[in-house]
Amino acid sequence: MFLVLVVTDELRQFLVKARSGTGRLIQVLIRNEQLVLGAYREPSQSWEKDYDNFLLPLLDPQEPCYILYRLDSQNAQGYEWLFISWSPDQSPVRQKMLYAATRATVKKEFGGGHVKDELFGNVEDDVSLQGYLRHVSSSSGPAPLTAAEQELQRIKITEVKTEINVETKHQTVQGLAFPLQAEAKRALQQLKERRINYIQLRLDTEKETIELVHTRPTETHDLPCRVPTDTPRYHFFLYKHAHEGAYMESVVFIYSMPGYSCSVKERMLYSSCKSRLLDEVERDYHIEVVKKLEIDSGDELTEEYLYDEVHPKQQAHKQAFAKPRGPAGKRGNKRLIKGGGENGENS
Repeated sequence: MFLVLVVTDELRQFLVKARSGTGRLIQVLIRNEQLVLGAYREPSQSWEKDYDNFLLPLLDPQEPCYILYRLDSQNAQGYEWLFISWSPDQSPVRQKMLYAATRATVKKEFGGGHVKDELFGNVEDDVSLQGYLRHVSSSSGPAPLTAAEQELQRIKITEVKTEINVETKHQTVQGLAFPLQAEAKRALQQLKERRINYIQLRLDTEKETIELVHTRPTETHDLPCRVPTDTPRYHFFLYKHAHEGAYMESVVFIYSMPGYSCSVKERMLYSSCKSRLLDEVERDYHIEVVKKLEIDSGDELTEEYLYDEVHPKQQAHKQAFAKPRGPAGKRGNKRLIKGGGENGENS
């Protein structure tokens, strides 16, 4: 999906002019597998006053584009530019991925040294002047926790809250390690090399091995029908998508357990083997599993669900601790108790 599209001569000439210090805005579009000039604007007022007037009318709610916007500040190479990736929610997924996959090409063609900042948006408010100012403000704050840091934080919290005894240590730390069958090992190697994009595995409870079910080519919309309704399975899926203007390929692990239609033995074995399997996949095959999911039904596996799980939205504010309410019923005003009288009454 990483494509190198041809840059038209017209667009290349405008990019050269922009690097020399002229122009306020350049819009780049993809047409017939070529990067073409969409619109061009010369400065009229200050960059802040030109911003919304020039940029917002170019945002098509159905089609992505790139926009290079010149600021009034300068560095050693000349004027500094803002690189904007516009990818509206209503545009087709294939178009979003095409633009995401060619963003690096546009930036390289223009010259990364001239780009002061990058901005991504899928609604107008994200890339408006106020949206950009919010982006600058948030960028100057403390960096958000990475996924690994968040996971470590959760582990530390769990360690504090969990009481460890002989039984829990044996169950949670040791687990069960069924060996991978040869075909399953080959499939994982192929997934690592991006030669396949889906693996389904099952436990052979009699042989105590992990067996390959199949590796059929699978798109996100195919996932629901890959999940059996009567037996557990392990799934590895290469989730190809666009996120904040970048094309991404993320390996997702899905543990499907269809309710209580399975035997207690199956439930226990699949649950116990899961962590050791993931450890082996990440350690021996160097496959980074970015998200581990547990589902009851394939119907849960929608495009929106996967995206939100792989890229969870950060909560702006954590809910304040709520003090427990007292027992129901009327309680009188608090009184200062000084001491007991002769009959045990308060004075």
